[in-house]
Amino acid sequence: MNHQIDPELMKRIGDAFAHQFADAGITKVLTVESSGIAPALMTSLALRVPLVFARKHKSLTLTDNLFTASVYSFTKQVENQISISRDFLDEHDRILIIDDFLANGQAINGLFTIADAAKASVAGVGVVIEKRFQRGHQLVVDAGVPLQALASISGFENGQVVFADERA
Repeated sequence: MNHQIDPELMKRIGDAFAHQFADAGITKVLTVESSGIAPALMTSLALRVPLVFARKHKSLTLTDNLFTASVYSFTKQVENQISISRDFLDEHDRILIIDDFLANGQAINGLFTIADAAKASVAGVGVVIEKRFQRGHQLVVDAGVPLQALASISGFENGQVVFADERA
């Protein structure tokens, strides 16, 4: 999901998440820029609700009235301050968080922090691929938030991906 996006695949991903969370009363889809935007946009389109995304870098034009959270990127080895305008989230929102990957859970935890600050409720988390052997899965489970992963990796054996349902 880097550099090139297959729009047909993204549409199917969005439709799958919309189906899984159809009865959750979602009012907004929430993600972090940038790789999460494609699946989140297709999900919001299928649910017919707005998409709100957290910026990783401060905008010159958007500096005040923000919800913020610190998020450490293990991939890039850098701390990001994600932010969303307070104009886009409030206590009436039921949020569906969508992201491309769930590994250590830092991005999702940052979005939990922002949702909490907005007094919005998180109705679910959808991820395209989760690395179940890392701590992000348990972080979402411990928060009591429904989690849907379209693909779940349980580990690697002999340099090959092992999907969670292959180990059962």
